[in-house]
Amino acid sequence: MPVVARAATKTAADLLAEARSLIQRVDPATAWVAASAGEALIVDIRSDDERRRDGIVPGSLHLPRTVLEWRVDPESGWSNDHVADSGRRLVLLCAHGWSSSLAAATLVDLGYADVGDVEGGFEAWLAAGLPHASATERPRGVLPGMAPPD
Repeated sequence: MPVVARAATKTAADLLAEARSLIQRVDPATAWVAASAGEALIVDIRSDDERRRDGIVPGSLHLPRTVLEWRVDPESGWSNDHVADSGRRLVLLCAHGWSSSLAAATLVDLGYADVGDVEGGFEAWLAAGLPHASATERPRGVLPGMAPPD
């Protein structure tokens, strides 16, 4: 049996540092200003349960982390038209600002040139007193990540 060479092991902190070197992180207020001006789209990667429990950012697009790559890749056959333009600025939002950094770096690998995330995630968003709303249920028959912005 052939021996497969393994890359050096990395820690989660290593992966996070690498991801953050590829993206632009912004504070919640900066994200809100950019989204409100039409300069960026906030992409919420949290689960349905988190959104239902904690609320949402008005105007954000929900692309759960579990299907993110499929929804942004036009070649997947399962992409969401609202993120079809790889030149559009996307600012990812998670609960605390960790998984959004890793997810944003993945989008850079998929060809998105202007991707970032919200420092501190939705928790920091709420702490900053920025607009939020109750989540609405996804319409029956609509796959996760295929609905329009909230």
